[in-house]
Amino acid sequence: MQLPSALIQSLQGLPGFDEQRFVDIHNANTSLTSIRLNPAGSEVILQSFKDRGINSTPIPWAGNGCYLSERPSFTFDPLFHAGTYYVQEASSMFIEQALQQSVDVSKPLRVLDLCAAPGGKSTHLQSLLSAESLLVSNEVIRQRVNILKDNIIKWGSSNVVVTNNDPRDFSKLKGYFDVIVVDAPCSGSGLFRRDEEAINEWSENNVVLCSQRQQRILADVLPALKEGGGLIYSTCSYSRQEDEDITDWLTTEFPLSNIRLNVQHDWNISEAATPLGNSGYRFWPHLAKGEGFFLAAFRLNDGDVYKNKNKQVVKPATKQLLPSVSLWANVAGNELIQVNDKVYAWPAVLFEDFNLLLQHLRIIYSGTLLGELAHKKLIPDHALAMSKMVAETISRTELELSEAIAYLQKNTIENTGWTTGWQLAAYSKQALGWMNVLSNRINNYYPKELRILKQKINN
Repeated sequence: MQLPSALIQSLQGLPGFDEQRFVDIHNANTSLTSIRLNPAGSEVILQSFKDRGINSTPIPWAGNGCYLSERPSFTFDPLFHAGTYYVQEASSMFIEQALQQSVDVSKPLRVLDLCAAPGGKSTHLQSLLSAESLLVSNEVIRQRVNILKDNIIKWGSSNVVVTNNDPRDFSKLKGYFDVIVVDAPCSGSGLFRRDEEAINEWSENNVVLCSQRQQRILADVLPALKEGGGLIYSTCSYSRQEDEDITDWLTTEFPLSNIRLNVQHDWNISEAATPLGNSGYRFWPHLAKGEGFFLAAFRLNDGDVYKNKNKQVVKPATKQLLPSVSLWANVAGNELIQVNDKVYAWPAVLFEDFNLLLQHLRIIYSGTLLGELAHKKLIPDHALAMSKMVAETISRTELELSEAIAYLQKNTIENTGWTTGWQLAAYSKQALGWMNVLSNRINNYYPKELRILKQKINN
């Protein structure tokens, strides 16, 4: 691997940088596999890996993160499709420390993940926040929003709104968010070990352009942060212009104070001291067990506090929809919303917030889509299957591994004497989706766009 000489030269003198070890680790042809468990099914998945001879060790800075001793075929693991874990790079899970050390996560919070696709940080944030908290998961690039939505649904989240907005659109919500997370688009040098193509795309000019773009993004979104709120900024770049220089720019141009985090020595994370004395945290792959990553945290000292200007644009339809919905879902604590023939469940405690966001943002998905009405009957949606709302009276059919893979491929599954009717297809007691078992066939309702396209594991 031929690393750019200009990059190597620019990193000289940074705390933790060792040129020879840095070059060697990039040429070592080794890789780490790390996942983050969904708190709802952590015991199931770890036992599943153990049964396959795959050992796991904890990631010290992430409560539900772990390294795997080898990389399994995630594509052919039904538990992956069931949302019991997310495949995520270990360094990026450090966001957990930044969040927990800058705000009280036990309290209801409004959190914005500004650059959210494909969803790793959003599902992580959702797992750390209280049930009464609101997470707005935004992606500015329209082509990337659907994968974000799919991952939010797979995670079983109901207190999340997925949006497709430019950062400046959030300035309408002055002082609204308690926390804003900006995992900014960057030059990508921290990903060289995972993606050699990133080396060909790297240039000093691109670093400058990324730095300018990062400043525009931050300046556009900061009005939406409330006074006393927290900003978490991160990149997967090693370059000072995108890391330390942005950190100092933020505290110079805005009433932000840098937050120094408590980092354990044996994590081998390098604390970066900026020219102005601010702190940032850099992951070097020759020191910490992860890819290149930088993070800095801040608190806003002087800003707006959102004043409620809400007008109700959507009215709950709970009473008239409840008879149809209650056959499928336990919606206690939720308001039912009907949009054309689709029925959503919004957490009652967040109803006003969802209503407000609908007035100002381009909403792609909100709450939990329960299903679609047809002749006054509800046809359940995949999102309901992945949620925690499925009624206890709904039958579940436990599939063998080969049957689960066939189901996820939308291939034919033989009826082996199963009870007829609508039911959940499950694997290791984890829901995969809906199927309607008839006497002579099985109608598979797994979403076509999510199906496994490969027909077999490559040896």
